[in-house]
Amino acid sequence: MRELVVENQEILVIPQNFKFANRGKVTAVRAGDFTLELDFEPENILKNTYCEFYTQTPHGKLYFDSYAKEIDGKTLIIASPAKHKFLQRRQYTRIKFINELDMTLSNNTYKISTLDISAGGMKFKTDSKIDIEGSFDITIPLAGEKSVSCKFQPIRIEKRTEGGYTVSGQFAYNSGYDKMMLTQFCAKRSVEIKNK
Repeated sequence: MRELVVENQEILVIPQNFKFANRGKVTAVRAGDFTLELDFEPENILKNTYCEFYTQTPHGKLYFDSYAKEIDGKTLIIASPAKHKFLQRRQYTRIKFINELDMTLSNNTYKISTLDISAGGMKFKTDSKIDIEGSFDITIPLAGEKSVSCKFQPIRIEKRTEGGYTVSGQFAYNSGYDKMMLTQFCAKRSVEIKNK
């Protein structure tokens, strides 16, 4: 674990109820555990109860399950996990995501077919001409009844040989909560796909 988690590293902690997600910094690393100083009081993060942990390392995005051995205010002693996974080298976990969605800009609706998605952005194909300077409203359906509404800003538009366009771009969120929901959705789907 010492090679993967280092002092001053930021870690995202997601308990069973992700509404209580928290973020913190590693303040000490030992052979069997590490100390994490949270940004907020640890609501719904319980001693000896597993949570999901996500962090960016030089080797890619690291994911592992572990638990707090000790909780003292915002200071947690986290047990070193038995195993971990690198989700991918990108900053955000990208997954295949096939959906027919609508985007809107200035009362105009654009039909798109998504190809892949991450918390950072998405790629889709469309027959519509998309304004690369636009900031489009979009709602992304997640598992169950959940969805995330945000802005989509195109970065690259390519003509497809079979007609239409392939568009890649980034999301701009109204809230950190929406970004967290999409981050967790993509990470969970990535693990499910790898386990199939």
